[in-house]
Amino acid sequence: MVVEKSGSNNHHQTFDLSIDQQIDSKFFDDDGRVKRTGTSWTASAHVITAVIGSGVLSLAWAIAQLGWIAGPIVMFLFAWVTYYTSVLLCECYRNGDPVNGKRNYTYMEVVHSNLGGFQVQLCGLIQYLNLVGTAIGYTVASAISMMAIVRSNCFHRSGGKDPCHMNSNVYMIAFGAVQIIFSQIPDFDQLWWLSIVAAVMSFTYSTIGLGLGIGKVIENKKFAGTITGVNEVTKAQKTWGSLQALGDIAFAYSFSMILIEIQDTVKAPPPSESKTMKKATIISVTVTTIFYMLCGCFGYAAFGNSSPGNLLTGFGFYNPFWLLDIANAAIVIHLIGAYQVYCQPLFAFVENYTAKRFPDSDFVNKNIKIPIPGLNRYKLNLFRLVWRTVFVIVATLVSMLLPFFNDIVGLLGAIGFWPLTVYFPVEMYIVQKKIPKWSSKWICLQLLSGACFIITIAATIGSIAGITLDLKVFKPFKTTY
Repeated sequence: MVVEKSGSNNHHQTFDLSIDQQIDSKFFDDDGRVKRTGTSWTASAHVITAVIGSGVLSLAWAIAQLGWIAGPIVMFLFAWVTYYTSVLLCECYRNGDPVNGKRNYTYMEVVHSNLGGFQVQLCGLIQYLNLVGTAIGYTVASAISMMAIVRSNCFHRSGGKDPCHMNSNVYMIAFGAVQIIFSQIPDFDQLWWLSIVAAVMSFTYSTIGLGLGIGKVIENKKFAGTITGVNEVTKAQKTWGSLQALGDIAFAYSFSMILIEIQDTVKAPPPSESKTMKKATIISVTVTTIFYMLCGCFGYAAFGNSSPGNLLTGFGFYNPFWLLDIANAAIVIHLIGAYQVYCQPLFAFVENYTAKRFPDSDFVNKNIKIPIPGLNRYKLNLFRLVWRTVFVIVATLVSMLLPFFNDIVGLLGAIGFWPLTVYFPVEMYIVQKKIPKWSSKWICLQLLSGACFIITIAATIGSIAGITLDLKVFKPFKTTY
């Protein structure tokens, strides 16, 4: 008899079959879970959904802070570091043998298997705080894009005479209401369709931003900007702006905190999951870098040192207003998917922990089957319903309190970049491959980690300085644009 294991927390259903039956069955993987079906393309869609987010729209501003030489160089460096350390992390999905070794289902499990001790708690704290922060940042970004649609139409109707000020709260609440519904999607495996839609939307608005930038350059008949970037400010402002730009670019590339969870959706060998994920990583990082360079550089070429913090909503462009509406609508749709891609690991962690803590609780573990016409029965779990709804509500409230999009983006990128993208992957790879201490490879890896740590400290300082300035002028729940 086939029996579903109760629990709101399982990423894949587990069935009560013998080990031999599980291994021989075409329906199960080697760990007894329902066979994974992900490919390098679905994994790429997940990564692109997570990576090509609202961060792309701040890249013109970031390049403006650094200039024509340092800006593109920094972007290529972050792209290379992200790709290289992601490849190291892919190798750690299974312990030992890349084909038959024990699987690690989450980033924290990988750290526990390879490093253990206090570093597991440290990883969990940084990872999940970063995921929560990303949810808040995306709520703010979506509200800004929704308001941009309303404002662009307002400007069009009034011929630019009406300043069209409006409060952001109602738009954040609307985004939160949509996320309450989508957050009931049980796990990562069932998000593939949303990721594909979101990835298409990200290409849509990025392409529109690129096209408008090229059009502006052609209209101006020149490339704006300078070699050293913004220079009409004090030395202190230049320093803080440059440091914050590092954080913005780091955030634009960050996806390591969900890489293992994405890799756990990939189907089993052959080829090994690590080879599939490496292919997905190079596809997604290459595509992302091309888009980032084009959007960031043409945005800077169009507006020079006055590039807005958000290319499509900072009203660097006013016309054609209908095209801006399409772009901003695409941003909102993309952020709905990206929000879920980032929050699913957090949801799973809390639900796994709670199910283990209260194994006999029907509230936590019982699934209520609800028939949906034309679809399979939806399994409603009361704990999942309550906890995920409360999370979205709290994230929305915090977003209404801290609507500093650019500075939040920079701070998130700075805090998460070194530990999650560099330090843990490097240390785990050293343990996994048994690299001797003080060998040439060990020294190179430690130098990479040390250099990225310095960048993280500098970017964090710049972002905190920016938020401090913002806090002097804002009023809680009364933010207008």
